[in-house]
Amino acid sequence: MFGEAVVFSQQRAPRGFFTTIKRHGALLAKGRMLGLQFDTLFTDDLYRRISRHAINMARRMKAIFREHGIQLAIDSPTNQQFVILTTEQQKRLAQSIVFEVWEQRNANQLVCRFVTSWATTDEDLRALENALANG
Repeated sequence: MFGEAVVFSQQRAPRGFFTTIKRHGALLAKGRMLGLQFDTLFTDDLYRRISRHAINMARRMKAIFREHGIQLAIDSPTNQQFVILTTEQQKRLAQSIVFEVWEQRNANQLVCRFVTSWATTDEDLRALENALANG
């Protein structure tokens, strides 16, 4: 539904191609589908209800970082938490925890992004806590 693509090399689209696509509703249909998704998510507080678990897990994850003396790069209220790790901490955690290096802060510090979702479990947070405790 969203994976269609038409590629013209060297900007050689047939004359009137995009007008024809619009007239037949192909571009509108994709916009309508996205609109329907957002309309559904914002009806009856669905978005907040389905994201509540991820946000709660992120709050717990933030507390774990603080308990282990790891500084937050920003105090995020979302399911994404950005922390400052030394290069040694990053290398050690990367052996057992999945996260992203967001940016190099200085020669020995990295800002790293940790993300929770609907699928994040208590065991996931315990694994993070164990990895921090054993390092």
